[in-house]
Amino acid sequence: MSADDFILALDQGTTSSRAILFDGDGIVRARAQRELPQIFPEPGLVEHDAQRIWHDTLATAQAAMADSGLEAGQIAGIGIANQRETTVIWRRDNSQPIHNAIVWQDRRTSAHCERLRQSGDDRLIQARTGLIVDPYFSATKIAWLLDNIDGARAAAEAGELAFGTIDSWLLWNLTDGARHATDATNASRTMLFDIHRQCWDEELCQLFNIPMTLLPAVCDCAADFGHTAKHLFEAPIAIAGMAGDQQAAMVGQACFTPGMIKSTYGTGCFVMLNTGTEAVVSQNRMLSTVAYRLDGHTTYALEGSIFVAGAALQWLRDGLKLIDAAPESEALARSLDSTNGVIMVPAFTGLGAPYWDADAKGAILGLTRDSGIAQIVRAGLEAVCYQSRDLLLAMQADAKSATAFGVDGNLSLSVLRVDGGMAENDWLLQFLSDILGVAVDRPAVTETTALGAAYLAGLQTGVFPSVDAITAQWRKKDSFVPKMAMEVRDRLYTTWQEAVARVRTVT
Repeated sequence: MSADDFILALDQGTTSSRAILFDGDGIVRARAQRELPQIFPEPGLVEHDAQRIWHDTLATAQAAMADSGLEAGQIAGIGIANQRETTVIWRRDNSQPIHNAIVWQDRRTSAHCERLRQSGDDRLIQARTGLIVDPYFSATKIAWLLDNIDGARAAAEAGELAFGTIDSWLLWNLTDGARHATDATNASRTMLFDIHRQCWDEELCQLFNIPMTLLPAVCDCAADFGHTAKHLFEAPIAIAGMAGDQQAAMVGQACFTPGMIKSTYGTGCFVMLNTGTEAVVSQNRMLSTVAYRLDGHTTYALEGSIFVAGAALQWLRDGLKLIDAAPESEALARSLDSTNGVIMVPAFTGLGAPYWDADAKGAILGLTRDSGIAQIVRAGLEAVCYQSRDLLLAMQADAKSATAFGVDGNLSLSVLRVDGGMAENDWLLQFLSDILGVAVDRPAVTETTALGAAYLAGLQTGVFPSVDAITAQWRKKDSFVPKMAMEVRDRLYTTWQEAVARVRTVT
């Protein structure tokens, strides 16, 4: 390993900003992290302070480098992974946001999305973008900002404003405004990007009344994104990789072969199935999206998005104050044989795939006088696993009509690769394996989102010569195999489905 075989990964997530320094073997050498406060102006509205995101990201990058003892000249490049769909609009002249960032979980544009469905425009949007019309994605958030912030629309039409998801916002600040760009994965989450032609779609921009001058240039995931401004570090560092967090995790899990599947358990849960060069049109309300784009060649994925996973434990900790820290949930879950019928449906920001019910509300069902903290906490963990089964069953149904990407009609996985903060919970992974009926593998490096960003930057800078070299680095740490009887698995899942039916507002 040469002296400059180090990559700095910036992993900006929904609840924290992290910087992790990897060496050429994919091993963590240093890290720093800051928690990101959530802003809830009203029920259903979720915002972030975009300036704090930038300052915290820079501070963690500087801290990780200081902790490692490395100088900027020893860093081959920077890779960026980010919470997707979260929307920032800022002034080009002074880099000041016109409003807080509107977070992917935010539901303020539900009525706009409903109008699009009623008018039939949702069919065009899905055909071009692979996405289901939902407040989750960026386009309606952009439109809301332009229509609700004084002077925003006029400034946008005059070319004075720039839009970006968090990757673009960080890149703009890292380069001191020299680069306004994104990558194909983040672009594919806006409802404005044609994933087939790989370009911004003029007709969709007109539909949402969004000036195309707002939009960043779209690059490959491993590309020349410029260099950091001279005053940020002691020397400029190449910015060489970029991907939305779930796509970055797919790269970090080395899911490069069609049919491979990974599931990330963080604030939300996201399952992605590599479909190769085919953008599969889901018949079961999954998303078709860009998995990654390298050397101008696009690989696609089917994705299922669960809005609340780890966020449910945060709510149990901060809202109900049933636990002091998320890791306590494992011991509480183990203390019980079952929840005794308690089911949590954590639809705090509506339901994602495969239901796509923006107005659904969360519920805890099946409570009796004997129910206590342990039952409720375990129900929160179980909900993550039930929702994962929702997604895999939908993907299984899609696989029956799309065998070109190497998955047979039963989606007979040899393994599900998992990552994210919740993947440290052994009880959760065993229950997940039981409910899915498949083996669940946890990798040696669970920081797969940051690792994927590092791999992308390493591909661009030559630290990693090929995706085959990345695949060769992947190592399994633990494997969990099903132990639950099929009749028990099916009975529990039926109870979950009945609970979901009681909170849904659309069918």
